[in-house]
Amino acid sequence: GIHRHGYHVIASVREQADKKTLIEQGINDVVFLDLSDSYSVREAIKVIKTISQGQLYAVFNNAAYGQPGAVEDLTRDVLTKQFEANFFGTHELTVGLLPELLEQKSARIIQNSSVLGFAAMPMRGAYNASKFALEGLSDTLRLELHDTNVEISIIEPGPIFSQFRARGLKELNENIDIVNSRHSKSYKLAITRLEKEGPSSKFTLPPEAVFKKLLHALESNKPKARYYVTLPTYLFAFLRRIFPTMLLDKILRTFN
Repeated sequence: GIHRHGYHVIASVREQADKKTLIEQGINDVVFLDLSDSYSVREAIKVIKTISQGQLYAVFNNAAYGQPGAVEDLTRDVLTKQFEANFFGTHELTVGLLPELLEQKSARIIQNSSVLGFAAMPMRGAYNASKFALEGLSDTLRLELHDTNVEISIIEPGPIFSQFRARGLKELNENIDIVNSRHSKSYKLAITRLEKEGPSSKFTLPPEAVFKKLLHALESNKPKARYYVTLPTYLFAFLRRIFPTMLLDKILRTFN
């Protein structure tokens, strides 16, 4: 973890059990934070400021989940819930801590996005939209911070070992009317994929792959605006630049 590199880490959790795990790993400052709850975000900001005592160096926004489902099957409430966690809460936390970052000689904001933050894929519209929005907001913030000592970077992973699929399966079953959708066959295939143990593809990398990019974003004198992680991310970033939209769409449809 980053705390083993000399950083004083303030971690956030939503569950008590996760706090215990982090403490066992040597991270003693753990804040409860539910990004979908504005009150929780505001309270977390207060605690973080108390702990950091005016010395906050970096904010790494890593919390998110993916709501599966065809766009036509996403209700307004489900889409709102996705944005509350992946976008609005992240924004509120970031701007709430920005004044303290601006007081430092050097500071960093690092957004954990996704290959789905620039390449849309079927059945992932809610997550796509939230990450596209996060990247647009972050790009704008980078422009607005150009005359400050705060650097902002976006990390764009592809498939990484995590609990991401388990949460996605839960949200699919709870929020999508699978039986009555014209996409029911695709949902059944998605459930099989999400229930599969082990890596989601042969390109899946361990969390350490993201950690290497995070460390560079934290420590480089010239951090990159974007960091790609895993082969699919590099590939689609390249294809998006050179392929016409219709051809790229044909490729992206295969990820249904």
